[in-house]
Amino acid sequence: MRLSQMLFVTLREDPAEAEIPSHKLLLRAGYIRRIGSGIYAYLPLMWRVLKKVSQIVREEMDATGAQECLLPQLQPADLWRESGRWDTYTQAEGIMFAMTDRQQRELGLGPTHEEVITTIAKDMIRSYRQLPLHLYQIQTKFRDEIRPRFGLMRGREFIMKDGYSFHTNEESLKKTYQDMAQAYSNMLRRSGLQFRAVDADSGAIGGSGSQEFMVLAEAGEDEVLYTEDGQYAANVEKAVSMPADAEPSPFATFEKRETPGTETIDKLCKFLKCSPTQVVKNVLYQAVYDNGITVLVLVSIRGDQDVNQVKLLNELTKLAGNYQAKTVLFLTVPDAEAQRKWAAKSLPLGYMAPDLADDYIAGSKEVNSKFLRLVDRTAVDLTNFVTGSNESGYHVVGANWDKEFPLPATVVGVRTAKKGDRAVHNPEQTLQSARGIEVGHIFQLGTKYSQAMGATYTSEQGEEMPFVMGCYGVGVSRLAQSAVEQSYDKDGIIWPVAIAPYHAIISIPNISDAQQVEVAEKLYAELNQSGIETLLDDRDERAGVKFKDADLIGIPYRIVPGRSLKAGKVEVVERATHKSHEILIDEVNSTLKQWIEAAIN
Repeated sequence: MRLSQMLFVTLREDPAEAEIPSHKLLLRAGYIRRIGSGIYAYLPLMWRVLKKVSQIVREEMDATGAQECLLPQLQPADLWRESGRWDTYTQAEGIMFAMTDRQQRELGLGPTHEEVITTIAKDMIRSYRQLPLHLYQIQTKFRDEIRPRFGLMRGREFIMKDGYSFHTNEESLKKTYQDMAQAYSNMLRRSGLQFRAVDADSGAIGGSGSQEFMVLAEAGEDEVLYTEDGQYAANVEKAVSMPADAEPSPFATFEKRETPGTETIDKLCKFLKCSPTQVVKNVLYQAVYDNGITVLVLVSIRGDQDVNQVKLLNELTKLAGNYQAKTVLFLTVPDAEAQRKWAAKSLPLGYMAPDLADDYIAGSKEVNSKFLRLVDRTAVDLTNFVTGSNESGYHVVGANWDKEFPLPATVVGVRTAKKGDRAVHNPEQTLQSARGIEVGHIFQLGTKYSQAMGATYTSEQGEEMPFVMGCYGVGVSRLAQSAVEQSYDKDGIIWPVAIAPYHAIISIPNISDAQQVEVAEKLYAELNQSGIETLLDDRDERAGVKFKDADLIGIPYRIVPGRSLKAGKVEVVERATHKSHEILIDEVNSTLKQWIEAAIN
């Protein structure tokens, strides 16, 4: 492609809308253009990158025996009601674009396709002889992000590969799950990315086990905790660890003490000269279930620990049946406005005890009249601990469970693991932290969707059995931007060779120089003919402008037919290192081919 004929506009300044380096660079280098909030056009250079990523994904999926198809983006609400996820996706998470057509039928734009694929399997797979089966697609998805940001990282329209497998048993599912774990690792390795596979929370998708594939980058939205021995890695939402040992309590007897201005753990511990490991803090949450019932949740946890809201949400979802509900729509720490809707009297915030009385709740049809009391494992074994007194300005010391305070009946593990904690698999290993961008996620769904939607097959024994399912997703457009986030410098993007829009760019310093143009044209034709994808910068611009643009757009190799032409050579500059080579014109093709093959393999 000749740059003079391409839709190609670069910017010298960072756009105001962009927050992270990759977003700034893709806009500046003319790869994407913002059309609306979280909505971007993929321009010619970007589309080439996305096609290359898609091809790597497609090759790895096909190698496992998966079959490509294309599913509808517009989905009937009835399918999502069958699975029980319509309210979760349109109200709780609120990420589905929902609409009503002219005949008053409710529809959604697909953020994911479990319901559609399960319906297809239900209609078409009759016998165990047709299983296992694995279908996948690469297409545009839609999610109504409340705060679209970071360009293609968290957009409202994006390209994704999603695949779904159907099995007769868990053993078969686990084999495909392992095949996908390897295929995903292959995809990221072939794309030239540094990544880590980690244990993850399944979220609204559901299922028993899941694994995320994280591209390591400082701007990653997710925190990954891992051990140096390579035996453990997990998203912070899922990570488990051993907390530090609790220090001995300095209090031997129970008493109430005046502790003015100690509404935080730090202030309290300084005032009482005690360790936060001997404090039981009581954190209040407000959960709204899908039947409209609000439940006030009081979580007792050790003072040096934080509640992991994802783990808490999972525990509350398990308890949904106690409130004649299926799932949690919202989970928040209730602010003053929320408290006014249900509080019968002012709460002693910062001084609450585990036995905060139920009469603080003004009962109604919409609000459960009793606190749901949970205790984290870190607080269960504490003795002579410090906690609130239910009176502002006062705490109690020397308290014990089942003496001064009843131990809550429901013990949970909802603490947030953190860097420096001891690893569960080996206490000699401590957790390390890294930032990551989630680009892939694989799930063992089990029978969650097949049971809910009545999707069955006939077993060898003639029984109707629900499909055992798996689900596997890769964010194609997100992966492309994460490559930029992982690899750039002050001059611009540094694309991995495998997914770069072009392998090489020939920058003619002076288009008035007939020899430079002649050599450039010869190399341009020769390289493209031999399979080396090459851009020709034949614009009537200064050499400095061309070199800056070549660095900005990140093409791996820049060829300059300049002063070295007198010696029958051209300059070849490696984008990643800025290393310059003078190479004989007749050897440019073979040299680049060798470098490209080495980089890709």
